[in-house]
Amino acid sequence: MQPPTTVEQLLLLIILVLPGVTYQYLRESRRGPVAAEQVFADRVLRAMTASVALDAVYAVIIGPFVVDAVRRAGSGFQAVGDHPRAVGLWALVLFLGVPGAAAFSVSWWERRGARVSYRPTPTAWDHVFSNLTRPRFVRARLKDGAWVGGWFDARSYASGYPHGGDLFLQWSYQMNPDGAFGPPVAGTAGLYIRVENIDILELVDAAQADNPRTLHD
Repeated sequence: MQPPTTVEQLLLLIILVLPGVTYQYLRESRRGPVAAEQVFADRVLRAMTASVALDAVYAVIIGPFVVDAVRRAGSGFQAVGDHPRAVGLWALVLFLGVPGAAAFSVSWWERRGARVSYRPTPTAWDHVFSNLTRPRFVRARLKDGAWVGGWFDARSYASGYPHGGDLFLQWSYQMNPDGAFGPPVAGTAGLYIRVENIDILELVDAAQADNPRTLHD
């Protein structure tokens, strides 16, 4: 398949492909990825199918108007040059607005009775640490059975997708064998934990921690 060599061919390619690409992208952002659609060839085929369907609707509704405008101008490029604002507005409506509305409508229809909803946050780890609204105690049981814990506040940090998960707690606490918090580690300057070493991780409100003595000062 050769790339387009003229403006008319480029415009035709955009008309044939862009509506379906927009629809496919917004559908995935609303619904989430589906295993059956991860193959690139299948994704392209679905996007082209959506483009054909949308273009057919456009042809039925505004086809005569477009053909008449092109005939009067002499070419598609000339029609764009004569009415750039109108063409730009129609492009926004047909290539972004209508496919977007279709994607949101189909997603709403499919999920109208669902008891769960899809969130675009890539991992539960990112969801938890990107939505913390106040400081927390954090304790984790490592894969070797040892407990570690500390205080997550403004100077703490949790890495996010696509980087490997890790966690820095700005203060470290001594932990009892059963996972209960002990006193703060003397001279603590923080605690670093890699998610690959964690078996269980729990966030605990300050008021519910086993040891009420914190380093808030």
